Amino acid sequence: MLEIDGSIGEGGGQVLRSALTLSILTGTPMLIKEIRARRSTPGLMPQHLKAVDAAAAVSRAHVEGAFKGSTSLKFEPGQLRSGRYRFDIGTAGSTSLVLQTIFLPLSKASSASSVIITGGTHVPWAPSFHFLAWHWLEWMKKLGYNAEISLDQAGYYPQGGGRISATIRPRDGQVPLQSVNRGQLLRIRGLSAVSNLNIDIAERQKRRAIQRLHPHFDNVRIKIEQLPSRFKGTMLFLLAEFQSDDTQNGYTQCCYYSLGKLGKPAEAVADEAVDALLDFLNTDAAIDQYLADQLLLPLAFATSQSAIRTSQITPHLLTNAEVIRQFLSAKIEIDSDIGKPGLIRVIPNPSS
Repeated sequence: MLEIDGSIGEGGGQVLRSALTLSILTGTPMLIKEIRARRSTPGLMPQHLKAVDAAAAVSRAHVEGAFKGSTSLKFEPGQLRSGRYRFDIGTAGSTSLVLQTIFLPLSKASSASSVIITGGTHVPWAPSFHFLAWHWLEWMKKLGYNAEISLDQAGYYPQGGGRISATIRPRDGQVPLQSVNRGQLLRIRGLSAVSNLNIDIAERQKRRAIQRLHPHFDNVRIKIEQLPSRFKGTMLFLLAEFQSDDTQNGYTQCCYYSLGKLGKPAEAVADEAVDALLDFLNTDAAIDQYLADQLLLPLAFATSQSAIRTSQITPHLLTNAEVIRQFLSAKIEIDSDIGKPGLIRVIPNPSS
């Protein structure tokens, strides 16, 4: 049984989720200790417990220590199975993070699976539904994965109550990725959305974003939308697309977004997303920092070496790399320091 120190790196829930995914994919039983030891409330919270439940369900795993506040978990995966799954986090915990935990394993199953997850879809410190659908999933398809996801209902922090649905089919392959040179900026598209609020808020977010972006690039198209939800919420999502000669399909893209909250002006929501995008454009990176660490796992299972240049080396990325190294022989080379742009090479089988 592989023993994992849950406090390595940033010591957050990322260690647990990546370890669960890798345990299923490799068939390796594990004991993870010191779970979220560096957090103000250590141990498993509802969102993490639901990731454990989901991982156990798809792999028929034997689990010990899965309760709120637990800092130690034993996980012994069994037979991977496709099926129809439904998980309710019960809080505003991220539906995206639960889905990502089981996405790679279900892609390895012999037939398609359907997954419905209830909880938070647009919450802080986690990829939003639109990041998943417009950005992450597009890259996963480049790597040979086959899935669709849809938003049934938006769920914001702190109430939650959102729901996403996914269909995950057996993957078409495990393609490596070369995305080092970004290329020319082609377009910026986006979404300014509100739920149960005056549509004027979405208009103000859009107007501010376009005002800020036009001096740098004039091909900006932002849609206005009212998202179905039980609660109030707002968001601005920006996706920049670039021509690229070294990426599958001839283009690359980056994504940044911001969430509203009580007392936060619409203009501040727009500024947050625009500032992040402009920071990316001031680097020579092809991959944004949030996507980079999420690509490490699939690239570690690719058929050959991958190379990506990211706008920022993050603690999340370094933590993910360390967890992967404990399960696999994959070699992950990172040529820069935290907070700086960097080149990442992932070599799945260094000896071959």
